[in-house]
Amino acid sequence: MENRLKTKTMNGDVEDTTVISSGMKVEGRVSSSGSIRLDGTVQGDIDCQGNVTIGEQGKVFGKVDGLSITIGGKVEGEIKAKEKLILESKANLKGNIFTKILVVESGARFDGKSNMGGSSSSENSTNP
Repeated sequence: MENRLKTKTMNGDVEDTTVISSGMKVEGRVSSSGSIRLDGTVQGDIDCQGNVTIGEQGKVFGKVDGLSITIGGKVEGEIKAKEKLILESKANLKGNIFTKILVVESGARFDGKSNMGGSSSSENSTNP
């Protein structure tokens, strides 16, 4: 069902990465204290304390919340990246973005609003 990889961070710590492989479909909320690599499909929200990587074959229909998020596939839903969001050249994102740093490669598609102040959507709804 899921695979786990051990990866080293920049400071030398070892971190768990959950892999949802191509051909796999998950319905419901996905939550992880480590990082996630998604090459399959998730129909539901992703809540991750670490990094989220959505490969070219990956699809998400729901909210994605993580430290740093890289999108190479398709996402329909709100993105909250605490640090950085990268939209790779084949990314297709339909939804609003909340992040500190936004990187958009040539060829990426994005339909929504971006907020780079680091505040959440609930905070924005009270501000004009």
